Amino acid sequence: MTRPDTTSSDVTREPEHATTLLRAAGFSYFPVALLARLPYAMMVVGVLTLVVSARGELSLGGLTSAMVGLGTAIFGPLIGAAADRIGQRGVVLAAGIANSVVLLAMAWVVFSPAPDALVLLVAFLIGATAPQVSPMSRSRLVGIIARRLPGDRHAAVLNGTMAYESAADEVVFVFGPFIVGLLATTLNPAAPIIGAAVLTVLFVTAFALHRSGSFRPTTEDGLPVRQAPARELFRPGLVAVTVGVLGMGLFFGSMLTALTSFLSDFGHPEQAGLVYGVMGVGSAALALGVAWFPLRFSLRWRWLVFAGILAASTAALPFATTVPGMILVLLVAGFGVGPTLVTQYSFGAERSPVGRSATVMTILGSAVIVGQSASSALVGALAQNVGTHAAMFAPIASALIVLAAGVANVLITGRRPASTRVR
Repeated sequence: MTRPDTTSSDVTREPEHATTLLRAAGFSYFPVALLARLPYAMMVVGVLTLVVSARGELSLGGLTSAMVGLGTAIFGPLIGAAADRIGQRGVVLAAGIANSVVLLAMAWVVFSPAPDALVLLVAFLIGATAPQVSPMSRSRLVGIIARRLPGDRHAAVLNGTMAYESAADEVVFVFGPFIVGLLATTLNPAAPIIGAAVLTVLFVTAFALHRSGSFRPTTEDGLPVRQAPARELFRPGLVAVTVGVLGMGLFFGSMLTALTSFLSDFGHPEQAGLVYGVMGVGSAALALGVAWFPLRFSLRWRWLVFAGILAASTAALPFATTVPGMILVLLVAGFGVGPTLVTQYSFGAERSPVGRSATVMTILGSAVIVGQSASSALVGALAQNVGTHAAMFAPIASALIVLAAGVANVLITGRRPASTRVR
């Protein structure tokens, strides 16, 4: 196993060492970082719900969600690269303010007589200005581990940190749609987007201004860290991880869209977020449990095992003809989601090139949104033109992509000498 991101810590070693990550980051950090990532998780689903409700077209809703993903795909890694170069505080603060403004614009424009093209443009800007809190948090914590904790604790703390971060993502990426469904059902379809804008102003700003966000990467001489060449981002190990995370995004989007179509057949499409939240129960629990897995249960085999659970459970989707049956499938699928994401992000942390930790984490975070958005558009069109049953095969294909990336990862790491092999 490589050292836990000492090559990508982007930090200056500090003379004093904290006893725990909680003390090193500050007690307020974790609740702030958790709530700050919630708007990001609500964006795609909120836009989909809003557009479908306001304009009555599932295909347009999917296409609008895809535009959110396109904006994130183009600008997310650039936001991460800027944070690697100049520090997170100003970058996150500027992105958060811009994102809240654009979210409010979407809540207005979708009900206006404006053409669909303007709706798509605003959706693109939502993705382009997304503050990338989740990957920024991972990058911050990896840096804190490297500069504040004793070296002999790095591996264990990194493993637990990635477990927590992925569990936090699961909470927001699964319960974010739950909140969207709750607000859209009890208030109105614009409520989730307006709520996301308010949460962005409050908690993304707090995340940006937290003391952990003031750190700028420097060398021991106080000079800026010399970043590894950009080509290092395209190493096979990182590409395999990126494809695997993209597959998870494809699963999220295709599953939610297919579920929306499924519940539309029963006359309750607005309940999709509520039913989808069932998947988060086992997912978040097992994601946290990864921290207690024995080290001999290596990362690469964890990926295969839990991606296999995900693929096997989704194979039952075409046979789920009742809402209780669908809930059962989602519950089992959740057992594969959380640990797989933990493993993928752990690999991302370990394989980040020097000075590009935030860049790698935003690439992975963007991959989730890109996959979610693209599959929402494709599966939305498929469900509308072919039917719900056909749409149910899309999550199966997504899960197989995750599994195939895991197999590729084993082959890549298996070719290395044992002394340099990552887990």
